[in-house]
Amino acid sequence: MTSSKDGDIPIKPPPTSDDPLAEERLGLVREVGAQAVWSLSSCKPGFGVERLRDNIMDTYWQSDGQLPHLVNIQFHKRTNISQIYIYTDYKLDEGYTPSRISIRSGNNFNDLQELQVLDLTEPTGWVQVLIKDGNVKSIRTFMLQIAVISNHRKGRDTHIRQIRIHAPVEGKHYPLEPFGKFGTVAFQKFATIR
Repeated sequence: MTSSKDGDIPIKPPPTSDDPLAEERLGLVREVGAQAVWSLSSCKPGFGVERLRDNIMDTYWQSDGQLPHLVNIQFHKRTNISQIYIYTDYKLDEGYTPSRISIRSGNNFNDLQELQVLDLTEPTGWVQVLIKDGNVKSIRTFMLQIAVISNHRKGRDTHIRQIRIHAPVEGKHYPLEPFGKFGTVAFQKFATIR
């Protein structure tokens, strides 16, 4: 946090791509992973899908089987998705850390199409994956699939510590918006005229 000239009003720095909670706090996106049904291609006992969603960076999902390892995220209704955040830690997990990931989207398992492939080099922390359809900054989908195609050091099983799914916040325009963004919690109460 930095301060203004007067030194008494804290000014919050703009959100960075390595902190998914920053954009959530500012109201730019919302986390929609809780609205979905999550499933995995495999997991070791005690290291299942609940570890991906517990908001604890020390826990992780560990796959158990042959590559590719799949995380399936199915929504009850067509949902706007603008970005995915994946938390990995190469320093702790080494050969269990994904090195190549495919992001897929569709209506169900039978019509998934690859949106993008990411090559990761020893990732530690949050990796932001922007989900776009041409010039549109989000997609509407019933299902996302994250496929781990390969791991570092030719590892067989994988560790992913957290996944967050973001949807853009639409229609949230305030009368005072032309005067600037109200980014801090203290100033957000002044974002509308009552």
